[in-house]
Amino acid sequence: MTRGNQREKAREKNLKEAAGAAKKNTMSGTEFQRTKEAQAAIMREKQAKAAEAKAASGGDAPKKKK
Repeated sequence: MTRGNQREKAREKNLKEAAGAAKKNTMSGTEFQRTKEAQAAIMREKQAKAAEAKAASGGDAPKKKK
């Protein structure tokens, strides 16, 4: 039964390594900052469009329920 135990130990080791690798940040500081700024710009753009739509509809339009 040593073969089965070997297989189980190797499987556990690989799962542990894979879990650790998924948590690591692969971006450098400048890449992370650029990504963050790009996402913020997209959100500001969306907020501006929403504000324009709200102003165009009079501002008191009821919200849609999902």
